[in-house]
Amino acid sequence: MVTNHLSAADKGDFVSLGLIALLDDVAALAKVAAASLDDVVAQSTKAGTKALGVVIDDAAVTPRYVVGFAAKRELPIVGRIALGSLKNKLLYLLPSSLALSWLAPWSITPLLMLGGAYLCYEGAEKVLHALRPQAAEHHEEKIGATPQDPQALEQQRVRSAIQTDFILSAEIMALTLAGLPGESAVAQAAILAVVGIGVTLLVYGTVALIVKADDAGVSLAVNERPASSLLGLRNDGSMVPQAAAAAPDAVSRRTTVPAALPMVDAPTKAPTPTDRALRPITQALGRGLVISMPHLLRILAIIGTAAMLWVGGGIVLHGLEEFGFTALGHIVHDLAHGAGELLPELAGAVSWLVTAALSGILGLAIGVLAIPLVEYVLAPMAGTIMKMFNRSKAA
Repeated sequence: MVTNHLSAADKGDFVSLGLIALLDDVAALAKVAAASLDDVVAQSTKAGTKALGVVIDDAAVTPRYVVGFAAKRELPIVGRIALGSLKNKLLYLLPSSLALSWLAPWSITPLLMLGGAYLCYEGAEKVLHALRPQAAEHHEEKIGATPQDPQALEQQRVRSAIQTDFILSAEIMALTLAGLPGESAVAQAAILAVVGIGVTLLVYGTVALIVKADDAGVSLAVNERPASSLLGLRNDGSMVPQAAAAAPDAVSRRTTVPAALPMVDAPTKAPTPTDRALRPITQALGRGLVISMPHLLRILAIIGTAAMLWVGGGIVLHGLEEFGFTALGHIVHDLAHGAGELLPELAGAVSWLVTAALSGILGLAIGVLAIPLVEYVLAPMAGTIMKMFNRSKAA
């Protein structure tokens, strides 16, 4: 029989020492976890920076899908596209990109090239619609892409935006993953998730601000008490009613300006001296927003179409180089480098512009070839498959 000679005080000391050791272990684990989290954030920022060009292209492409709808539908449409973008990145692209990088890394390049060709097709469709609207409408009718009502039009726009986002998101995730060769699988997944969420919030937050800027401009233009109402954020009856409001000196991107003006109560309080001093500035800013936003949206539509072409053409060009067809890539590189040498002070910007322009020309050529391929081969094939599927399902 073993006798326990430890006193109650000794037992308390041992318990205290054990508790201290446990706390030390917890603190060490917390430090490791914090260091890992810091590393994930740092790597996410670094990897996301590499994909910044595609992120900017994504932000330029998206607003065109919202233009033409009623003001009350703009933010819901942006929200639906943003949710689809998150699903693209987190549910589809993140696991599939990791799985392909482990199991079939050779398949990533051809898949990206197919996505790039789709972007070229989408961009060429927009160019065709601008240059030959009737031909573009005929093409859409042939492939069954003509909506019959506003709800169907919204569904089509959202679906098309999410499909385009899928290709751009795939490029973002591929560029991000390419910069993480030495990371563990868990770290790669965490970094891809952080980049995906951050890019989505950045892009669609910016898009929401752009598409609602004219409404903010109207609110500023009719606000008689900008300081008291916190620039219209606080409703204190400081704005005149819609019928009595002086309309800004411009036509909104919607059908009429009155349709965009908010219905608000007549002012119940006199403007303060601060309101009177600030009012000319805020009203001028509001009118400036209303006047400039339609032009900005048209410019973004052009940039978005160009972005589809140069990103799609660039993806195909890089894919050809991966498969050993480097001649075209060398021509683009040499021309861009030569143009940069003409302006040494702006060599980087000039080289990028020339590369983007030549990639865009290649993308337009691919898109022009893809339009008849889709119209006469792929769309009929898809229709036949759908009919067979519906028949088998009915049977």
